[in-house]
Amino acid sequence: MSVTSTKRKESGFGETVRVVVHALIIALVIRTFLFQPFNIPSGSMKETLLVGDYLFVSKFSYGYSSYSFPFSPPLFSGRIFGSQADRGDVAVFRLPKDDSTDYIKRVIGLPGDRIQMKQGLLFINGDPVKRERMDDYIETEEGDRAIRVKRWRETLPNGVSYTTLDLQDNGFYDNTQEYVVPAGHYFMMGDNRDNSTDSRVLSQVGYVPFSHLIGRAQIIFFSVAEGERAWQFWRWPWTVRWNRIFKLVR
Repeated sequence: MSVTSTKRKESGFGETVRVVVHALIIALVIRTFLFQPFNIPSGSMKETLLVGDYLFVSKFSYGYSSYSFPFSPPLFSGRIFGSQADRGDVAVFRLPKDDSTDYIKRVIGLPGDRIQMKQGLLFINGDPVKRERMDDYIETEEGDRAIRVKRWRETLPNGVSYTTLDLQDNGFYDNTQEYVVPAGHYFMMGDNRDNSTDSRVLSQVGYVPFSHLIGRAQIIFFSVAEGERAWQFWRWPWTVRWNRIFKLVR
């Protein structure tokens, strides 16, 4: 082997390493400052988000805190370039009781709001939130047994509208105390109201500090049926939920 040939191989290897390093840096910058992918592991946000959905979350929507960065280094307190969340946003946040766990819920209460559930109906600052009955949500369990779940369209005071599920009448979370959202915090709830551990459970989630918001859910970029593995590409023809790909999160 000639010296020239050896140098070409070394040069080619070095170029490959540089390309990989540059690609990793670009990916890290995008993930940290622009968009971060998340997947949905539970049904607490049905039918807005389903188990097996993969979505992009915009990191710039609420500005940046220490939780915006990998490993959450304590570089600074509060937020920089901060922008308040809007009522009705679907947001990813770091769990206040365990800052190693990410949750995704809907912003229901803003700082200073009074939030309460009465007989399954949401009240904000003493006023009932508009709710309209829709066709039942059909859920299929193992053995292809169909379960009908009550579905409602809820419209918040700012006009944001979405669907909620009501698994049972007089559920555990259908009647609550009145919660007063502290300054600098938000009240988060899942759309699957009877199957969501959220701000109604003060001992586990409670009020979410502004600094714990990671980003706003924007778009579903991939989705596979519950229980399926996304990496099993040979099963995609019948496991991918094609109708959910590129669906905006509202």
